[in-house]
Amino acid sequence: MVADKTARLLEAQLRPVLCVGETLEEREAGDLEAVLARQIAGVLGSIEPDHVRRLRYAYEPVWAIGTGRTAEPSDAAEAHAIVRAEIGRHAGEDMAAAAIILYGGSAKPANIEDLMAAEGVDGVLVGGASLEPESFARICSAT
Repeated sequence: MVADKTARLLEAQLRPVLCVGETLEEREAGDLEAVLARQIAGVLGSIEPDHVRRLRYAYEPVWAIGTGRTAEPSDAAEAHAIVRAEIGRHAGEDMAAAAIILYGGSAKPANIEDLMAAEGVDGVLVGGASLEPESFARICSAT
């Protein structure tokens, strides 16, 4: 379903953000890499190769969405490295190097600087904090 929707968005000349991430159970079972690989392969394996460059990616740990829990910067760096490696595996190293990968799990003023300093984090996808103007402004000014 995600692959189909992504293909249709790309065909409509839009630039979708492909969100990937694991549940708490998958994380605790040590399945992070397998889950992200499956999610990325499911999309990149079914879209036109020249469309890949228009995709943006976001690592969205399901266990952090709306819970107030946030991945440590080292967790984000690990997941972003996996995402980049999978892009490389399916679309080539040049595409992987050029890919924009955002962190999307409960970014907030208290953790934005550490997240942005994490290796491989190109930006953040802000959720609930964007509903609070003061918090969102602090996130924007930090990035």
